[in-house]
Amino acid sequence: MQYHFGFDIASLRPAHRMKTDSHDPPARVPRLAVLALCIAVAAAGIAELKRWSHHHADAKLLVSKEPAAAGKVRLTKVSETIIPMPPGVPSAHASTLAALPGDTMLAFWWAGTRESGPDVKVYASRLVKGSWGPSREVASRASLGAALGFGVRRIGNPVAWTGRDGQVHLFVVATGLGGWAASRTVHLVSRDQGEHFSVLRVLPLSPLFNTSVLVRTTPVALADGGWWLPLYFELGIKYPMLMAFEADGAPRSLSRIGSRITTLQPALVASSATEAHAWMRDAGDEHKVQHAVSRDGGASWQDQGPLELGNDNSSVAAQRLTRGGTLMLHNYVPQGGTGRNVLRLSVSGDANSWQQVLDVVTGNSDEEFSYPAMQQVGDELHISYTSRRQAIAHHVYRISYDGTM
Repeated sequence: MQYHFGFDIASLRPAHRMKTDSHDPPARVPRLAVLALCIAVAAAGIAELKRWSHHHADAKLLVSKEPAAAGKVRLTKVSETIIPMPPGVPSAHASTLAALPGDTMLAFWWAGTRESGPDVKVYASRLVKGSWGPSREVASRASLGAALGFGVRRIGNPVAWTGRDGQVHLFVVATGLGGWAASRTVHLVSRDQGEHFSVLRVLPLSPLFNTSVLVRTTPVALADGGWWLPLYFELGIKYPMLMAFEADGAPRSLSRIGSRITTLQPALVASSATEAHAWMRDAGDEHKVQHAVSRDGGASWQDQGPLELGNDNSSVAAQRLTRGGTLMLHNYVPQGGTGRNVLRLSVSGDANSWQQVLDVVTGNSDEEFSYPAMQQVGDELHISYTSRRQAIAHHVYRISYDGTM
């Protein structure tokens, strides 16, 4: 099933223009017809947008039933490694993790000569018994273009999610003409635990030919087997969104998070069956992690103002632990400093006040460690991030609790 917004302006142009006498009145009928068609298409687009903008008020979030731990979160490093890169590819960025049944996990990222380069592709690697297998190509400009039936100029961020039925859903940013603001989000699926992927659809996200909406951060599970996919709009202004999916992977609804116009890449967590929090990258002047909350299952979102966590326009990741507490990975910015050279892990018991747990990695001022992702598997926390724009790093920590929060 595919959904499309908008229309092709070229299809409204007359094939040829007939010669007329200079005294003939202007040809008003074709212009009126075109105007009427434009109005009709715009009305249909608005109606479709309103239909998708309605979010189900009775959405129930999936929250662990384990008793909340009263102790302070402690993390003990188990391993640190670099995920194998494709041979001869110098740049990598924007990883995402998807846990699979058993002792396995998938990592996805894009890699190529440089960001936006024509040779950028999405790659994957599989973690089995603590070791990453060789990287392999999952999507490229050629493969997406062939499946979609239109040219793909560049590809970008991937986001992965494992459904309750074991199918792996992969969402990939792809552009035609223009920059990232002209992006579409392509939905692929694997029915063999990530071995092979096929294109399902371009997500119905925008009346602007389904463009200008991108993905970056990890989805959130719903109690009915569906999930929320975090999104963000980026065309002049920037704002966070989410799309709800049915358990079978069909899009259900689309909604906006808060009312800010300078935030993007929302990281979502559920703190109860009806309450959820979103933390956003700040592209404005405040240089802080921005915060919004929903207390009605995502039907509405209220901006909460910035956290006391610096954010120099960089993506964050968040994870609700099964025994209580929320972790956030963010680029710590020292007083007066800038950049992405420190990747810090902080914890909160109330989603508002945060304490440092550890610095995952610290580098020189000209080094970058950014765009993190997290997954909890049992009593282990898996973290991936961009390492110097050259590779994807992976850390594993054992989770325990000690003392009082």
